[in-house]
Amino acid sequence: MKETSLFDSLLEEPQKPSGPVTCLGITFENDEARRAHFTEELRKKLQDPEFRKIEGFPIGSDEDILNLSDPPYYTACPNPWIADFIAEWEAQKPEQPEGYHYHREPFATDVSEGKNDPIYNAHSYHTKVPHKAIMRYILHYTQPGDIVFDGFCGTGMTGVAAQMCGDREVVMSLGYKVKPDGTILQEEVDENGKKIWRPFSTLGSRRAVLKDLSPAATFIAYNYNMPVDVAAFEKEAKRILKEVEKECGWMYETLHTDGKTKGRVDYVVWSEIFSCPECAGEVVFLEEAMDMETKKVMKEYPCPHCNAAITKQKMNRTFESYYDSLLNETKERPKRKPIQIVYRIGKYKHSKTPDSNDTEILTRVSELGLPEPIPTISYPYDDMWEAPRMLSRGITHVHHLFLPRQLQAVSVLWGKVSKVSDFRTRSMLYFWLDQSIAGLSLLNRFGPTHFSQVNRQMSGVYYVPSQISECSPWYNLAGKLSRLIKAFNNSSSLPGDCNIGTGSSTHLNIEPASIDYVFIDPPFGDNFAYAELNFLVESWLGVLTDMKPEAIVDRSKKNHASQKGLSEYRQLMTACFQEVYRILKPGRWMTVEFSNTKASVWNSIQVALTEAGFIVANVSALDKQQGSFKAVTTPTAVKQDLVISAYKPNGGFEARFQKEAQTEEGVWDFVRTHLKYLNPFKPQGIPERDPRILFDQMVAYYVRKGYPVPISSQEFQLGLSQRFSERDGMYFLPDQVAEYDRKKMTSGGLMQMAMFVSDEASAIQWLRQLIREKPQTFSDINPQFMQQLGGWSKNEAQLDLRELLNQNFLCYDGKGPVPEQIHAYLSTNWKELRNLPKDDPALVTKARDRWYVPDPNKAGDLEKLREKALLKEFEEYKEVKKKLKVFRLEAVRAGFKKAWQERDYAVIVAVADKIPNNVLEEDPKLLMWYDQAVTRMGGE
Repeated sequence: MKETSLFDSLLEEPQKPSGPVTCLGITFENDEARRAHFTEELRKKLQDPEFRKIEGFPIGSDEDILNLSDPPYYTACPNPWIADFIAEWEAQKPEQPEGYHYHREPFATDVSEGKNDPIYNAHSYHTKVPHKAIMRYILHYTQPGDIVFDGFCGTGMTGVAAQMCGDREVVMSLGYKVKPDGTILQEEVDENGKKIWRPFSTLGSRRAVLKDLSPAATFIAYNYNMPVDVAAFEKEAKRILKEVEKECGWMYETLHTDGKTKGRVDYVVWSEIFSCPECAGEVVFLEEAMDMETKKVMKEYPCPHCNAAITKQKMNRTFESYYDSLLNETKERPKRKPIQIVYRIGKYKHSKTPDSNDTEILTRVSELGLPEPIPTISYPYDDMWEAPRMLSRGITHVHHLFLPRQLQAVSVLWGKVSKVSDFRTRSMLYFWLDQSIAGLSLLNRFGPTHFSQVNRQMSGVYYVPSQISECSPWYNLAGKLSRLIKAFNNSSSLPGDCNIGTGSSTHLNIEPASIDYVFIDPPFGDNFAYAELNFLVESWLGVLTDMKPEAIVDRSKKNHASQKGLSEYRQLMTACFQEVYRILKPGRWMTVEFSNTKASVWNSIQVALTEAGFIVANVSALDKQQGSFKAVTTPTAVKQDLVISAYKPNGGFEARFQKEAQTEEGVWDFVRTHLKYLNPFKPQGIPERDPRILFDQMVAYYVRKGYPVPISSQEFQLGLSQRFSERDGMYFLPDQVAEYDRKKMTSGGLMQMAMFVSDEASAIQWLRQLIREKPQTFSDINPQFMQQLGGWSKNEAQLDLRELLNQNFLCYDGKGPVPEQIHAYLSTNWKELRNLPKDDPALVTKARDRWYVPDPNKAGDLEKLREKALLKEFEEYKEVKKKLKVFRLEAVRAGFKKAWQERDYAVIVAVADKIPNNVLEEDPKLLMWYDQAVTRMGGE
């Protein structure tokens, strides 16, 4: 009895040829003619040796690159037509009204959505940001027709988001309202606390320029972002599955337990075979270790031969020799045994232990010759995280990651797709197959808690398990096909306003100041080695990533000559950010999605941004559990995903700064300009408006420009209070402070910011917040302070609370009028103290011995005394001959700043060499001084 195929019903209507198309000003008879023309142009480019020298040029033959590319929209190498598209798009933009001035505040609204969207789930890539989340940023920062850039595009979600800004239904699904004229409104709270709808953007597609170092990533991005004939794709996919069933179906047949009825295999569970350390008898791991009732793997179990208690760790893996016909040599691989077959007859699923018929089929498969194409590329094991594990299983080449039957099926599938004549349909079929490669390989581990839990590759690493689930092509691919059809039917309205290229973002073929907005989610440290993880798929695609310029930290190449540490990572990211800075229009924004819990990586990104010229206006932490943002008050405590909002200063300010840099007016022009870019209100406070952070931003700007800072921190604090409006320890422009007051009143006040005390600077910040809200005595403060010291850095000298208070705050001694801050607190909280003069004895008694935050005039005097003490300590560090294990970080910061002003770069480098490397890497201020000092020394 033969089972009826799931794919008998095919779409029979022939594919319609496209009509005339115009591309980059040239009209072609049809799309095939367009592609033929630009493919020939790309072929000429590839024959130019200088073109192939471009940074990050992928590894592959001309033909493989051409076969993967769809020029000029997408190339599996640097795209030569990016500038042409941008010029055309710029010319098509609607004219702005006279006097139009672009201005946006940093986007800092809650974002948590999109991971259940069919588009998001259409392809399983290592990491990606949901396109609906990115849409919110694009709608905030841009208008229809604007050009968005993503230089680490991955699967191309930024392009999808940019184009879907023109889809009314999708925009409304984000919770916005869209008026008939395209005006987009968002819900806000007015002055009276009522919810109202205010316009903030306009409906319309944005254009996207996408780039990534990985050909696998850009190929996925191309398929996501360009229009596709879903019906033609569905027809071809079903035809291919039907043909594969005819050719390979016998490999996946199994006899039902009645010995007569044939079923079709869904998947086969394989187990590695080990040897008992006591009797050397063979132990089929899953047969002995898995409890069939609970479906759990036991840690300890008896040997089936000698009954000795054994564990997987105590046993040795057994191997068998085989002839590798692709390499023409004898190899070794672990012995494996099929122990369970899950199959179906009609709609019903069954499972059984393999029988002699199943063994015979496997033998027949192993004796077959191997069809083409099968990549035989060797793995670059200098970089592989799991190299010891892979090599111990005899895996040296790509084809070793497949069982014989898997290799037959994947090769037949890939070969049939390669023969599809229509390029766009063929690309979509590869898109369907490439995400299935891992699931049809040894990487597909069996989840023993339940027999239905298969297709469970370990993310972020090549991991070959001891228990493997060998899926049939139909089991693996049929569900994916349905998912893709659903997803791309929903996205069929994408206009294809996208240009995609492959290569490094350290080299962009884009004119200066031509991009309207940048959204990037770059690789962060050692989170993911994308080039290594994409190696398997790219081997089948025929084009490989050039790993040399990949911005990662290699955690496996310890003491290796080509190891990339944090310094190399920072240099690569700086080079990328410099290119992004160059192509971004002045006064425009870049959003950086940051996903790394290491403070050292976070600080490398901060320094890279600063050195490139960007100014950070907002950093928010995305709380994955709560789905909301919290203000980041301590960058060294990075425990969540961060969203960094940074801007390129406008051209007017840059021109003015050249004239004012040597004067104090340059400082205030910077602050005035910077305040315009900051949020006027956030319920949790605006750390970027804190005077110390404003000072640090100003100093960083001067240092990057190579100028001495013309003002001390004391003078800066005083100047801020004289020129700008202060609220809750934050500074505003006159028009901003009115909005802050209004929004604070309607929101019910500020939330308490969570603080993390780890060193002197964060301790001062914590004390300032505590005392500003409630001036109190030493005996009140001390027990609270002691509770905060659990996370104190081991390298940081721990100061006495009295020293911290004396150097940074004032204590009311009962002489003279009660200070305003203490008076305001007491009169608010004690009825009997209200409306009393500031020298009233009852008020004075209650106020005595309370610590408070000084006003700017007195704060300046304190700052001078503190700085003097810090520099005295730094002088001692200069004289020390050995490494500094415990020291005062604030003293090193003050000393580095003074040395910079005096152009004594050697002192900075010398002291930096004495402190632990992790301290230097985790402190953005020290990193900035150090990097700049090294650069200056190298240039002198």
